[in-house]
Amino acid sequence: MGDSIFSHTSPFFTFNPAIPMRTTTIRQLPYYSPKVTIVPDNGLTIITEQVPVPAVTVNVWLRVGSAMETPEINGMAHFLEHMIFKGSRLVGLGEFERILESKGGNTNAATSYEYTHYYFTATCDDFAEILPLQLDLVTHPSLPPQEFERERRVIQEEIRRAATNPRRHLWEKTLQLCFPSLPYHRPILGDETVIANLTLPQMRAFHQLWYQPTNTVVVAVGDLPEDYMTDAIIKSYHPHFPPEKQENRLPPPTLKDKPSPYPPFPEPPFTSTVEYSYRDSRLQQARMILFWRVPGLQEFQQTLMLDVLAAIIGRGRLSRLVWDLRENRRLVSRITATNISYQLQGIFYISAQLPQENIPQVRKAIENHLQSIQSHGIREEELNRVKHNVASSFIFQQEKPSDRSNLYGYYYSQLASLKEALEYPQYIQQLLPHHLQQAAHQYLSPDAYGLVIALPL
Repeated sequence: MGDSIFSHTSPFFTFNPAIPMRTTTIRQLPYYSPKVTIVPDNGLTIITEQVPVPAVTVNVWLRVGSAMETPEINGMAHFLEHMIFKGSRLVGLGEFERILESKGGNTNAATSYEYTHYYFTATCDDFAEILPLQLDLVTHPSLPPQEFERERRVIQEEIRRAATNPRRHLWEKTLQLCFPSLPYHRPILGDETVIANLTLPQMRAFHQLWYQPTNTVVVAVGDLPEDYMTDAIIKSYHPHFPPEKQENRLPPPTLKDKPSPYPPFPEPPFTSTVEYSYRDSRLQQARMILFWRVPGLQEFQQTLMLDVLAAIIGRGRLSRLVWDLRENRRLVSRITATNISYQLQGIFYISAQLPQENIPQVRKAIENHLQSIQSHGIREEELNRVKHNVASSFIFQQEKPSDRSNLYGYYYSQLASLKEALEYPQYIQQLLPHHLQQAAHQYLSPDAYGLVIALPL
């Protein structure tokens, strides 16, 4: 199944069994009206929304990823994602996919640093039949020993293939330099040697710890009544712990409070330029990444400013670096700016593909652009263009049930709230030029950053 290098996360929802079921309908935007339900019996979060599209997508989000692993089990979250599809109490090996595909549906999954999610899309008529099968796979996987060994070899081959990918290699070097103490420096796929030593009892214990209802968000979006979908999920979801043990069960540990050799606080900002370079025979041109340690998703307002700064600096033909260095001076083949927010900390980076001899000139030009933003700020028309593009893209990308289920599941699993998801365009519209100038001053020093350069032989 799939995996991702992109991730955000934030505070975990904690369930209080004394509180009765809470149901709220979010209506900040007329076009969005998801209903959020917290099940009192087990703390499961359910989000449903009826939309006039003749399909339904169910997305099961778990607040666990590779950042919750210790080094000794690095890769377990992704390994377990693969094993979930190997059968359960209700379906045998490969049966879920065969049933779904015979009805024209599809399924997949993805693992990142702080979440794992499983999803399927089917017709509304098939929803009631497919739903309990998907939920049983997640809550009661068979984890057959022979498939465990077979999938171990599959994942080791994935790791070997990833090692031959120059872009992935460059990104891993960047994360290692950016986050030496935080678990984001470790690969989501895991280490080949570690994978070779993982055991099935370890996987069962990992599943028991993290795949709990208080750690789960089930999202269903499609042309079915919200109450109907909510009731179907409640009836189909059977936690894998005995009911009598619920009252004494503690919420799953988070990245902050689980036993770990990692500190529960962010890496300090760079105080000087930290560089690392290497040669790669697979490259035709040099690759360069400049990066800064920035706030994580827990500081949501700060990430918004950095998102917009990334768009102004290096996203699209009219952005500053693309227009100057690629379109005008032709110094790079490709250049882009991106802000990624993990739970405890984020990384703002500018990546370029370019002839090796242009590296000093391009690096200096990037520093000058950052200095210009800090000294002279952002033009209002420049900010308005990006505001419009960001808000429009955000809205246009939520047309399908699968898009909406991803939006709701991601934000609620990471922030225990949908407010940020539904009001994202409004948040962006409220930003003013001086907000971005201040953020550039605070986080994007032209004199202190990380730098990784990959050179062709």
